[in-house]
Amino acid sequence: MSEVKISENEPFEAALKRFNRKIQQDGILAEARRREHYEKPSVRRKKKEAAKRRKTARKNK
Repeated sequence: MSEVKISENEPFEAALKRFNRKIQQDGILAEARRREHYEKPSVRRKKKEAAKRRKTARKNK
């Protein structure tokens, strides 16, 4: 659970910006997007293999 403490004189926009940055770093938003729709195990496996191929292709360049 991500949490941001707001100081007394801190503007709301600054606190919101810190919160968004923390959410991004923790990967919560990416995880929520990934879980938004059900993905069959076969599709998940194909995506994982494709990512692995892209990663090795980048290393070989």
